[in-house]
Amino acid sequence: MDIGQISEAIQRDGVWVVFVNVLLQQLGLPVPAVPTLLLAGSLALSSGQAGQMLLAAVAASVLADWLWYLAGRGFGYRVLNGLCRLSINPGSCVSETESRFLRWGLGSLVLAKFIPGFSTVAPPIAGALRMPLPGFIAAVSAGAMLWAGGALLAGWLLRERVREAIATLNEHGVLVVTALAVAVAVWLGWKLWQKYRFECLAAIPHITPAELIEALASPAPPLLLDLRGATMQAETGPIPGATPISLDELRALVGKEPWDRAIVTLCACPGDASAIQAARALGKLGYTSVRPLRGGYEAWLASARPQEAIEAIQPGAQQ
Repeated sequence: MDIGQISEAIQRDGVWVVFVNVLLQQLGLPVPAVPTLLLAGSLALSSGQAGQMLLAAVAASVLADWLWYLAGRGFGYRVLNGLCRLSINPGSCVSETESRFLRWGLGSLVLAKFIPGFSTVAPPIAGALRMPLPGFIAAVSAGAMLWAGGALLAGWLLRERVREAIATLNEHGVLVVTALAVAVAVWLGWKLWQKYRFECLAAIPHITPAELIEALASPAPPLLLDLRGATMQAETGPIPGATPISLDELRALVGKEPWDRAIVTLCACPGDASAIQAARALGKLGYTSVRPLRGGYEAWLASARPQEAIEAIQPGAQQ
């Protein structure tokens, strides 16, 4: 297909092409939308559809975000955990993204489209945290307007370059496809390397739920750190006797504990990602007896009467 055919297709069905492409990409499918927006922008004014293309992109983006919001509101942390499980790198747990969302608030939804990976996770977090729908819609609409409008404007400003790029693609299609395949292979290799590194980091002693229950009932119970995100804590409630904490707060909250204090880290991430990262970080700080809970929160719930075991701890030991 040459540039003339592509131009004709965009001019004829550009609004629908933009809508479908953006919708699929924002729903989480590996379909790049920015190249389509750049091409649409390079042809928009000549076709008289600039405004319609922008509205189509914004409508598609807001629709996808609203669906993710409803999923988060209806299914809570299960949606976020599912997204985390789809990640090639389990170390990039959703808790980190959730922390960023809570730190930035509504502004995170405006900027989400410009942060890879965050765009899909932010809306279900907003739903799970019961963010008011009017504020959510306003924020994601503003973000979509900036993102899509910027891409369309860039396409128009660089219209000659965009057309030259397509002409080059037509002329050297095999070479371009090969270069793209190499780029994808490099990216995949990097992700797999990150996964391998995480698996190496995960090779540290863990504690089982049964061992933890026994330790909590002992005269010197361990300090139990709950690294579940605020979304899950709001949904399921706190663990009695545990200390809610984030990775950024480790040094401040644990710093007064003796170096040999037994510490257990717990999270609700695939692969116990946050718990392992916390255990590694505490080890680097000098703590000598830190173990992540194997299986995390799900294994904890499946164990025999875990909350009763925590409540049996002496009051002074929970501090």
